[in-house]
Amino acid sequence: MRILFWSAFWTFLIDQVSKYVVVHLMDLRTLGEIDVLPPLLNFRMAWNYGINFGLLSQSADLGRWLLIALALVICVAVFFWTRKERPGRWGMIAAGLLIGGALGNVVDRLLYGAVADFLNMSCCGFENPYAFNVADIAIFVGALALVLLPARKKGA
Repeated sequence: MRILFWSAFWTFLIDQVSKYVVVHLMDLRTLGEIDVLPPLLNFRMAWNYGINFGLLSQSADLGRWLLIALALVICVAVFFWTRKERPGRWGMIAAGLLIGGALGNVVDRLLYGAVADFLNMSCCGFENPYAFNVADIAIFVGALALVLLPARKKGA
């Protein structure tokens, strides 16, 4: 369980520090955009009031609290699943990524009412209109790894 805690902790910390540095210290919230390595990496400020791509963002206040509750339920469910199934080292790391990322986005919703997205990547003539953050990457990688990693055999 220690590996789950530390992977969640470091994921959460990296997410929150990156948001603080980019949004506040680099003042992306005022500037709106900063070209870092165009077109591959740019910072584009986007406040996500819903789920991915702005889904469920119509009723901002109700949606905010529903998404906070859903994220916390998922974190608790994943935690108890890991206690029951003991998915192994990589499974625990994957669960920690998912939990740490989800908690990072929960903190954003509590502090700002929305998730602070700022990473934007485009390439090869394709202009990506969407932004994401470190927590989103961690949630995606963690969930994908939990699905794709082979389950440990019982009694192993």
